[in-house]
Amino acid sequence: MSLPPTSVLIQVAIGGLLTGGVYALLVSGLTLIFGVMRVINIAHGAFLVLSAYLAYWLFTLLGMDPIVSIAVLAPLFFVFGVLVQRYLIARVRQEPGLLVLVTFALAITLEGVMGSLWRTTGRSVRTAYTGEVVPLALGDLTVRLPIVQLVGFAAAVIALGVLYLLLTRSDLGRAIRATIQNPDAAQLVGVNVALVRALTFGAALASVAAGGAVFSLIWTFNASSHEAWISKMLSIVVLGGMGSLPGALVGALIIGVAEAVAAVTITTYLSPIVSYLILFFILVFRPQGLLGSRIREA
Repeated sequence: MSLPPTSVLIQVAIGGLLTGGVYALLVSGLTLIFGVMRVINIAHGAFLVLSAYLAYWLFTLLGMDPIVSIAVLAPLFFVFGVLVQRYLIARVRQEPGLLVLVTFALAITLEGVMGSLWRTTGRSVRTAYTGEVVPLALGDLTVRLPIVQLVGFAAAVIALGVLYLLLTRSDLGRAIRATIQNPDAAQLVGVNVALVRALTFGAALASVAAGGAVFSLIWTFNASSHEAWISKMLSIVVLGGMGSLPGALVGALIIGVAEAVAAVTITTYLSPIVSYLILFFILVFRPQGLLGSRIREA
């Protein structure tokens, strides 16, 4: 099997980095929830697809660009996330097995609602810049990058930047980081851990709302798409290290580049399984993930 020309590999790798940046936005909320609450939110993929549908709806009915719709969707999902955590997740938080079933049931419920509203037809947003490319000169090499990917990557960087500032420059961020490190100690020094958990869930859903708007620009989706995407997102989170936001970023970039390169060096049909192959080797050789805490042996 011959390798593609170097120019093709470079262009594909850059495209993979752009995709990886979007992946990082998609998984940031999932990582944040696990870090604060030790909850694996199976419904995260369904929230992603729901926000993509709402971005599609706003574009279809009002002509609102999905990137602009983030300003509408993020606050809406924040409030929804706080309510879901306070009145659903918090009630079963002490029962891990039941909690997984609750988030799974929530995912199935959302899938049913989306299927009823939008049927099973694949949807995606096609804007004036869909299909357009911009040339990027790299010395003697010129690569052509889709504007949609560049816009999506830029939106992801901004959203992740806002999340970073929230976590590092605000009182809420300090409370979140304290809760991640030691919830009991945080409560002893006056942190309202229950409120922090609710606000964290809201912030996580706000980030997935931003991700869903970007998602609607790049990928085709339907009501059942969340099933494949939650698997991919969990692979990225485990690769980077459960609860580690820097790890999620690194894992997302690795998966994005690996999938893109595999598509041109092996076959397009096999590229989606690259994330699972990488996950397998990580679980065998470094089960705590790239930047996760070392697992203690019993």
